[in-house]
Amino acid sequence: MMRALLFATAALVATPAMAQDHSDHSQHTPTPAPAPASTDDHSQHGAMDHSTMDHSQHGQMDHSAMGHDIMVEIPSGPPPARAFEGPEHAADLYFDPQEMAQARAYSRTSHSGMTTGTVLVERLEAQVADGHDSYVWDVSAWYGTGTDKIVFKSEGEGEFGGSVEEAEAQLLWGHAVGPFVDLQVGMRVDAEPDTTAHAVVGFAGLAPYNVHFDLAAFVSDEGDVTARIEAEHDMRLSQRLILQPRAEAEIAAQDIPERGISSGFYHVTAGARLRYEIAREFAPYVGVEYATGDEPDRVALLLGLRTWF
Repeated sequence: MMRALLFATAALVATPAMAQDHSDHSQHTPTPAPAPASTDDHSQHGAMDHSTMDHSQHGQMDHSAMGHDIMVEIPSGPPPARAFEGPEHAADLYFDPQEMAQARAYSRTSHSGMTTGTVLVERLEAQVADGHDSYVWDVSAWYGTGTDKIVFKSEGEGEFGGSVEEAEAQLLWGHAVGPFVDLQVGMRVDAEPDTTAHAVVGFAGLAPYNVHFDLAAFVSDEGDVTARIEAEHDMRLSQRLILQPRAEAEIAAQDIPERGISSGFYHVTAGARLRYEIAREFAPYVGVEYATGDEPDRVALLLGLRTWF
């Protein structure tokens, strides 16, 4: 125990001696200091006064030398002549050009030139009105390509228990004059009330807001000029329930006494049909229609069928 106390006392006495003033090193041989890693003195960096530094020119620094200049000049003018070198179709560089020409011709035929045909029964209905119950048909069919097709139309009406009052048929050539519009020219033959032939020219297709229209002018073999405008719009209330407003107007350029027709709008109908697609190709409907013109004004309840194949 005594020995431990003596060692502790000696350590305490030696400590002040180690803290003595070494400012006079002339009597000692200096120990060489290791070479600094850098010649810059960064010892005062933490104490630098950044408030006196001028940062106003920082935004004007040239960053192009730092790899930030990514502006690419877009050439102007026509394509260079080199762009038109080689074949018109790049595939001809790797495949037999004759076989590729046949493949392209087949693609045009199978897509844009493909022939299709459809029969559409737009209206096959009974009209129940006060004192005048009748039936109506409105059928069309076409066969051809997206550009040219043969079109057949037939419509008419009659009274239940009586004879057919009006009946007509049209045979037309349809040619696309726009993405959604066809020019239609041909002939129309009326079987009732009188047998009459007409030249036909018109347009049919899809107007803005998905309005289907059919506009035609007729010139009879007697020189009478008439026209007809039909428009309808399908409003899909659900996947199978569709409300279809529809309007039709017939116009005469002159009086036709033998048919009891006066010039101007001589027959106008407007109504709506609500159909349910049991299948896409089979849709019964109910509706209401108002008619005015060549007979007393009337309101009729409609019950019919729309189908296509």
